Amino acid sequence: MKTSLINLLSFLILGLLFSCHSKETAFEPKVVYESKQLKITQVSENSFVHCSYKQTNEFGNVPCNGLIVRDNKEVVVFDTPTNNKIAEELLYWLEVTQKCKVNAVVPTHFHDDCLGGLGAFKKAKIPSYANYRTVALAKQNYMTVPEYSFRVSINLKVGDKVVGGHYFGAGHTQDNIVAYFAEDKVLFGGCLIKEINADKGYLGDADLHQWSATVTKVKQAYPNVRLVVPGHGLYGDAKLLEYTIKLFKP
Repeated sequence: MKTSLINLLSFLILGLLFSCHSKETAFEPKVVYESKQLKITQVSENSFVHCSYKQTNEFGNVPCNGLIVRDNKEVVVFDTPTNNKIAEELLYWLEVTQKCKVNAVVPTHFHDDCLGGLGAFKKAKIPSYANYRTVALAKQNYMTVPEYSFRVSINLKVGDKVVGGHYFGAGHTQDNIVAYFAEDKVLFGGCLIKEINADKGYLGDADLHQWSATVTKVKQAYPNVRLVVPGHGLYGDAKLLEYTIKLFKP
């Protein structure tokens, strides 16, 4: 009888553990906000993809992704929407609708699909951080310039958690960084990472010799990544890293 009771308790504990694990890994992405120009999708417990659009001559109306990470009503934003008007809409949703404090914004490289809405963040007195190469390139191209710079990596507080940005080398541009939120095992690759079956896209500022090697470093640095968000297109798992490595292999 005693043995049976122990076995029953063990079974119940294992069942609870399995149930908790299943809930952790089976998060169903859901759209939490959508307008004509902005879409926000919750992709894990505390990570959100914001998507705005940029009209281009070569590629048409291009969807441009950014990442929001959240903890205890605080957020950090990676990449701004494509212009200040859409950035104001994003900030309204975060600060007024969700009642969150925006601790920082981090453009992952100097193109306007990453910092085109930086003026709205500056107007709202939200500190901006970027790789020092991004700061220099923004100045050279007469764009809104991030306030603070770092050389290789930065860790930013968001609630009780930390989210990091890191420079691994050139690829899409000379300055592209990635962001990693260890709490949710989410990697924001920005335009350094391609969605599955994407072509090479815009190469005007690219380093085709280094791109594959840079993404290989990213893959090695985050072996436990669960979700990978590219700068454009659909998010997925680590297969996006493998696809990008092969796509740009010299």
